[in-house]
Amino acid sequence: MSTPSITIEKVNKISEPRIINVEPIGPAWLAETRRKIHQRTMSEDERVEAEKKAAAMKTIDEDDSEDEEEDPQMLLREAKDWKQQDHYAVMGLSKYRFRATDEQIKKAYRKKVLKHHPDKRAASGAHEGDAFFKCIQKAMEILTDPVKRRQWDSVDENADVEPPSRKAKNFSYKQWGKVFEAEGRFSKKQPVPKLGDENSSKADVDAFYNFFYNFDSWRTFEYLDEDVPDDTESRDQRRHVERKNKAARVRRKNEDNARLRKLVDDCLNLDPRIKKFKDEERNRKNAKKNAREAEEKKAAEEAARKAEEEKKAAEEAAAAAAASKMDSKKAKEAAKNAAKKNKRAWRDAVKSGNYFVEGDASADAITHALADIEVLIAKADNETLASVAKELEGVKGKSAETKAKLEEVAKKLAVPAGELKVLSV
Repeated sequence: MSTPSITIEKVNKISEPRIINVEPIGPAWLAETRRKIHQRTMSEDERVEAEKKAAAMKTIDEDDSEDEEEDPQMLLREAKDWKQQDHYAVMGLSKYRFRATDEQIKKAYRKKVLKHHPDKRAASGAHEGDAFFKCIQKAMEILTDPVKRRQWDSVDENADVEPPSRKAKNFSYKQWGKVFEAEGRFSKKQPVPKLGDENSSKADVDAFYNFFYNFDSWRTFEYLDEDVPDDTESRDQRRHVERKNKAARVRRKNEDNARLRKLVDDCLNLDPRIKKFKDEERNRKNAKKNAREAEEKKAAEEAARKAEEEKKAAEEAAAAAAASKMDSKKAKEAAKNAAKKNKRAWRDAVKSGNYFVEGDASADAITHALADIEVLIAKADNETLASVAKELEGVKGKSAETKAKLEEVAKKLAVPAGELKVLSV
């Protein structure tokens, strides 16, 4: 048997290869990452996760040990009014609401079905019909569909927590914390920061209010849309309803943003920590200001003290200079007066020595004797004048001794012989 020939024809050009960035995602990748983080083998990881699931189921069983009491009016609800029904209340999950897990919803549904199935109710003799059972079915449909459940959670006012009254005497961190915990269910960013308490740091409080002032909400209002007519209805009417629903969603979204903003404003205005932080900041600024002013005052005082010291030193120096000048002047005056006195003593010594002659001194003798004294006085300094005056005082009235003393002085002063008339050198 011969092999048939195969003809391959080129139909189209092969595209160029390209690089595509692929991000790991999915349960398998999460499991692998978890095992690496905790350093577990596959069997160990499976065992740990199974234990966690068992513990979670045990918690669910314990939490659901008591059935929620059913409102008699709710049992009479018409199935066609399913949009107005509280799906969590129908399922007996009022206390859980958006926190209810898939397991809790399934378990609640099984309980409700066993209790309100039309066949079971008929067997027990009840004649309520299947209206409430249909309500249960609708609630299950909504709560097990992630998209529909999110739409319902967006408008579930029973999950909201009313804020404390503004007239409340004390700020309740617990009550306000519950309010924002309920609001946080709509945040795209998780986890949502807590309100905290009176011991919270400024950074944590600022982070909380910044988060809610920039709140990024996933909340939608499609659940409240008016039903769009079937395809068999007028196309214009359908488009009109769709535009109306879109406008209503935008309006409700804006109203909700305004409501949340006012809620945050009210909490911020009542929060005692804000005043405390402002007081602390003001005290820090005042402390810095006071320290700066104290430093400036100290520097000014130091400069003033230094200037005062310099002024005082200058005044003292001026006074000392003036005193020194005065003392110098007095000294000069004293020296001048002493010199005059000593010169006078020299002249008196010549006079008391009878101008170095015996008997009455002639006019020429007096003139020549005084002329010699003036020559000696002119050449002598103050010290010589003083010492010689003292020596002359000892020989006062003795002509020969006085003359001898003066001739000795003339020799010391090296007076040329031609300058003297009476005294010899």
